[in-house]
Amino acid sequence: MRNFLSLRILDRFQFIFRFLGIEYEMMRKILAMKLTMDQRRVPTIFNQSKNKETGNQFFKSLGLYALYGLILIPFIVMGDHYVFQMSIVFGISMFILMTSMISDFSTVLLDVRDKAILDTKPVKKKTISASKIVHVSIYMIQLTGAFALIPIIVSIFVKGILFGLIFILEIILIGLFIVVLTALVYIFILRFFNGERLKDIINYVQILLSVGIAVGYQVLIRSFEFVDLDVTFHFQWWHIFIPPMWYGAPFELILNQNGSKAIILFSILALIVPLISIFIYALLVPSFERNLQKLLNNSGDNKKKKLRVDRFWQKVMCRTKEERTFYLFAIRMMKQEREFKLKVYPLLGMSFIFPFIFVANFLSMESFGDLSNTKMYLTIYFINIIIPSIVHMVKFSGKYKGAWIYRATPIQDQASIYRATLKAFLVKLYFPVFFVTSIVFVSIHSFTIILDLAVVLAVAFLHTIISYKALNNELYPFSQSFAFAQETNVANNILMMIIGGVFAGIHFIASVIPFGLYGYLVILIVVNLVLWQKGFRTS
Repeated sequence: MRNFLSLRILDRFQFIFRFLGIEYEMMRKILAMKLTMDQRRVPTIFNQSKNKETGNQFFKSLGLYALYGLILIPFIVMGDHYVFQMSIVFGISMFILMTSMISDFSTVLLDVRDKAILDTKPVKKKTISASKIVHVSIYMIQLTGAFALIPIIVSIFVKGILFGLIFILEIILIGLFIVVLTALVYIFILRFFNGERLKDIINYVQILLSVGIAVGYQVLIRSFEFVDLDVTFHFQWWHIFIPPMWYGAPFELILNQNGSKAIILFSILALIVPLISIFIYALLVPSFERNLQKLLNNSGDNKKKKLRVDRFWQKVMCRTKEERTFYLFAIRMMKQEREFKLKVYPLLGMSFIFPFIFVANFLSMESFGDLSNTKMYLTIYFINIIIPSIVHMVKFSGKYKGAWIYRATPIQDQASIYRATLKAFLVKLYFPVFFVTSIVFVSIHSFTIILDLAVVLAVAFLHTIISYKALNNELYPFSQSFAFAQETNVANNILMMIIGGVFAGIHFIASVIPFGLYGYLVILIVVNLVLWQKGFRTS
């Protein structure tokens, strides 16, 4: 078994573990096995990658985290108002590290697969718990080091060695605080909820990380606009509940000699809160280990509930009994497939954000009053552009082996399977994003754009069925393994996105022609009725 560098370094501190009553040799063997198995784990940051090569993907991801660390540099060098600028630095750091901790290291902290083996062996529970914490800490040190290394080097050259030393100490405290805080959050969730709810929360954090990284460059671009601002700080009682400000205060206290009560209080909190959290975690470890058993029993309180909203849309969208049955089936698959949500929800998040990025760019140059006189609401077509990518994902599932049911069931109308699934996609995934975005644009442009929004919605229906015909080759929904999710016809996918842009261009032209939008909407409705009725395979 490979003798990892982290373990060789850990050997130099084995006396600490022995003093605490931990069986070091046993803990080292457990860690060696876990680190070996982790080499096959793909980080969330590489989730969309087509690269399937072997090797330790985590170490490859450290390079990307180092690039993300560059976003901290403008705030570090921007001036000497350290409470302001370092609070932003540590706020960004805590977001990246916390989301990475939950998305990638939750499988480590919540791993219960080894319990069946270790619990039957003469190994102290203290040793098992210690191996789990050290396991997580090894990766957090590596990730935090990669993320903060370049900013630390820059800070030493620009601000001096003392600044760099404080920065290193603060990063260590933040990493420690995040590991323990994450564990405490899990303890709380597992105390009151079942394992399924915890897995859902982890999944949503993974989605948040994907969306946050995708739009992070926008923050980097806009960060340079704050460089010349004259910043003042006025303490408010609620600032105590903002951890990044705790870690920005020591810079102000030591480097600017600011001895105000607020700065001293924040500096004390930065030091003692991580230490207190470790003490609390140590007390709660036995309870945490007991509650981890819930992850082995996922049934919990999964009771059948009457999905009134789903059944309402079922009656509105579907005409036949077969279609309504497959509609509910598709809705439930989209709700329960975590990997499906992990691949699709980031796309929805980005499609929701992009229209408002264009609005923000416009407002940076023009006034809000000018915005209402533009056709900026047409940026809502960015939501439609991602339709091909999501429709492509509809044919994949982690439970694809159950697709034999389509052939075994005496279905009279095969087309109902496809229609119901696409309608479920539109209702479950597309409509919420569309309606929220529409409300925002209506508040800006008033109800005069209702006709435009109706056209966009009709285009979405048409774009959906065209994309399905072009990309899915009429394969049964949820009938393919996610292992083939990246094997798509790129040319067809790009073509479908271009078609979305063409629809937006036609919309713009129709809007400048008298009664053009009315005629365009009628045409779209007619084409939709024909394609949704006749456009699917019937046998």
